[in-house]
Parts: sequence; C-alpha cells; structure tokens
Amino acid sequence: MQEINNSIKKTLAEIYFAAKRLYYQWRYPNVKMAPGVIIKGSLKVSGSVKVNIGVGSRLGKNVTIYGSGTLNVGNNVLLNGACIGCLSSVTIEDDCLISDCFLADSDYHNIEPHLRHFKPRRKATAPILIKRNVWIGARATVMKGVRVGENSVVGLGSIIRKSVPPNVVVIGNPQQIVKHFNVAQREEVISGGLLLPYT
Repeated sequence: MQEINNSIKKTLAEIYFAAKRLYYQWRYPNVKMAPGVIIKGSLKVSGSVKVNIGVGSRLGKNVTIYGSGTLNVGNNVLLNGACIGCLSSVTIEDDCLISDCFLADSDYHNIEPHLRHFKPRRKATAPILIKRNVWIGARATVMKGVRVGENSVVGLGSIIRKSVPPNVVVIGNPQQIVKHFNVAQREEVISGGLLLPYT
C-alpha cells in the first residue's frame, strides 16, 4: 500500500511540475525549459532576455531574471532565490548551487562622471561564466566579466569583481582566497560511491 501511495504522489508531483513549466513558458515565451525542471518557488522574467534551463534543474524561492541578453543554465543546477541581470550573456554550467545572490553582467551606467546620464557604452557590460559545480552563497554579488572556476565556492555576502580560479573558496570584499580543495580526494570519494547527489 505504501508503494502505491508513493507512486501516486510521485505521479501527481510530476504532473504538477510539468504544468508549472508549461505555464511559465507560456507566460514568458523567451524561456525554454528542458523536461524535468522543477519550479518550487516562483519565476519572474522581465525584458527580452532569452533563458534556457537544462534538464533536472530546480528553481526554489523567488528567482528573478531581467535584461536583454542570454542566460544559459546547465543541467542539475539549483537556483534558490537568485536575481540575475543579463544584458549580454550569463552562463551557469552543470551541477551549480546558486543561492539568493545577485549576478549582473553590466554596470547599467557608464562609470565615467561625464557619461553617466548617457546610454551605457559597450565596456559597461561583459559576460559572466560560472563553471561546473560552483556554489555561490547567499547575498553574494558576482559582477560583470567574472569567470568562477570549476568546483569553487563564493562565500556568504562576498563581492566578486575579478575572476576566481578553480577549486578554491573565496570570501569577502575585497575578495580573498581562504581555502584550496584537494580535487583528487574529491574524485576518489565520488568514485567510491560515498556521496549521493542532492535532490
């Protein structure tokens, strides 16, 4: 009986999340979601930004996306309350954990005092690339032109103005590296079947 109840619950959950995907793709025609995307919270999209979300990704809390560029979200990514401003390009590769942080690929204004009230020039915007298996903590800010290397962690409330190498923990404002990961040890643990993926 328990197995039947679990099977019914699973089927109902799949129908619910499929309906939610269809609703958001109808509401925002520039948003494309692969099968299996789960939206537990809400999604708000404004502007003409094109959004592609990969297989098995999950949106929790309230996710906000705006701009006129292209946002590519890989497979098995958790977006948990993130705010993403995308005027050119933001790419989040597979297996990332993106908390309620702020990613912005533009200054939205020219920095130079005499140009601030004019339309932003090209150098006010630069793509962001978040490599595979990155974790960005709550209230962190990742600014234009930044590349965060594979497996790295951006700590709570950090301001990231320059690129982050792979396999490190970076915190603070100004940002600083406080830890290096032993990648060989991580691969050994995973290949030994000791870790289960977060669902």
